[in-house]
Amino acid sequence: MRLPWQIMTQAPKLFGIPQGVSWAAIWAALDQTSKWAIVHGAGFVEGEPHAILPFLDFTFIWNPGISYGLLDGSGDTGRWLLSGLAVLAIGYFMWMLKAGETARVGIAYALLAGGALGNLVDRLWYGAVVDFVSLHWDGYYWYVFNLADVWISLAVALLLLDLIRPQKTPD
Repeated sequence: MRLPWQIMTQAPKLFGIPQGVSWAAIWAALDQTSKWAIVHGAGFVEGEPHAILPFLDFTFIWNPGISYGLLDGSGDTGRWLLSGLAVLAIGYFMWMLKAGETARVGIAYALLAGGALGNLVDRLWYGAVVDFVSLHWDGYYWYVFNLADVWISLAVALLLLDLIRPQKTPD
């Protein structure tokens, strides 16, 4: 059991809300910068692939739904529903940072919030999400995605890793 003076002199958390907000903003800014370059700066035409590597194209598309085209025909109702869910999710991820998680889990929540924020900005600004990364191999194509989707996928991988091999929290 800790005495009150030991609790008061406890070292600060390695990854808390201020760090999470900062990193989420950085992830969202990187995502938005890449999308701005595709939509406004690089002269891409919607649906036209640009080969980058033998397995990677940049193909600008608008995604009004979520992954795999789900809810893409839902119009303004879907747009506002998905936007509201994104706001709630971002708030939840930021709230999870206050629990004093490890740096790995904190980074995962910041990545989730940054990815959700990046796609939320698109929905509010354009009414759809900008996707442009197209991976393929031997005639097989993965769905087209963006950096926000990468951040979210990386966050899920970090959270799964934490389930398998948890880090110790600082005492």
